[in-house]
Amino acid sequence: MHTARISLGRAFEAESANYFMLLGLTLFMVAFGLLMVLSSSYVASHADGSSFFAKFMNQGLYAIIGVPMMLVVSRIPARFWQKWAWLALLGACALQCLVVFTPLGYGINNNTNWLRLGPILFQPSELIKIALVLWLGMFLTRKQARMTQIGQALVPVILISLVPLFLIMKGNDLGTTMIVGLVLIGALFFAGIPLWQLLLVGAAGAAGALVLGFSTKNRVDRIQAFLHPEAADPNGSGYQVLQGQWGMANGGIFGVGLGNSESKWNWLPASSTDFIFSVTAEELGLVGAVLVLLLFVALAFVLLRIIRSANTVFGRAVTGGVTVWIIGQAIINIAVVVGLFPALGVPLPLISSGGTALISTLAALGIVLSFAREESRAARRGGLSARASLKQ
Repeated sequence: MHTARISLGRAFEAESANYFMLLGLTLFMVAFGLLMVLSSSYVASHADGSSFFAKFMNQGLYAIIGVPMMLVVSRIPARFWQKWAWLALLGACALQCLVVFTPLGYGINNNTNWLRLGPILFQPSELIKIALVLWLGMFLTRKQARMTQIGQALVPVILISLVPLFLIMKGNDLGTTMIVGLVLIGALFFAGIPLWQLLLVGAAGAAGALVLGFSTKNRVDRIQAFLHPEAADPNGSGYQVLQGQWGMANGGIFGVGLGNSESKWNWLPASSTDFIFSVTAEELGLVGAVLVLLLFVALAFVLLRIIRSANTVFGRAVTGGVTVWIIGQAIINIAVVVGLFPALGVPLPLISSGGTALISTLAALGIVLSFAREESRAARRGGLSARASLKQ
């Protein structure tokens, strides 16, 4: 009995402030996202012949799976992720190969980015984000003494990273390809790659994105709609962006009220996914839109605190990659909705509807939580050692 009490006490020992801030923010954003998914999707769910609550219940199920999984992942030590990073990356790439090279791949809106296995439909590219950032952390940890040698660190990283980038782009998903590119840059930056090497990678990535952006008619139409919104065809590529902006304008300062959006009545495509920020701004007004922005600012602040307190290259690189992934994707999503970036089709992390995206984001944050736990344990060990030295 005594041993059981000690074990239980250790399981619930006090964590660091960073741990609780990140956990609290994540849970609040998931709850807020479920609320907005319910409000933005019930019309489309009914129009599809399903229950009013179909999309909400589906997203809720993923949240029920994802949140406990995040807590379990937060208990796994960093050495586990380092040991299995190679296998995780190979497995994720193998699943993406099934998407782009076999009939199991499933396409939506010109993107073949889903894998259908019986009744299960998911995006392996979301798993690639986690696997790649773990592999980057592991590899850069091994190369930390030779980080400045471009042939020892940067060149192998780029060569390996090009494989998942190619596989995702093979499915015609430029948005996810760009997010994975941001993960790469974030991990390199926080691991300590020299700035001149990072600038080379950034310049090459920007040039590649520009070329790919003009490689298909659909993307060119989106860019034209972005550059000339006043001339956008309301029934063409500019339709979604125009409807999103009209919805936000309708919200004013305090919004039209939760559940009272007009744009979600089959006017605004992807109202519960890529354009959920527009519905939020319409129903909750400028106040609600600013709240969403502040949530991501707070999330970035906490993640940067964890990066600063990390005492390993692995912790800094992985947390840095996750930070740039989530915050960068949020910035791109919101920039698209407000008309500051061409439409890319990336969801708003933790808030948009999308099961694979939600679970992968929660898993990534669970890994970051494990670093925050290790930081607090290391601090406690240091404190105990200091007190023991004083007693002696």
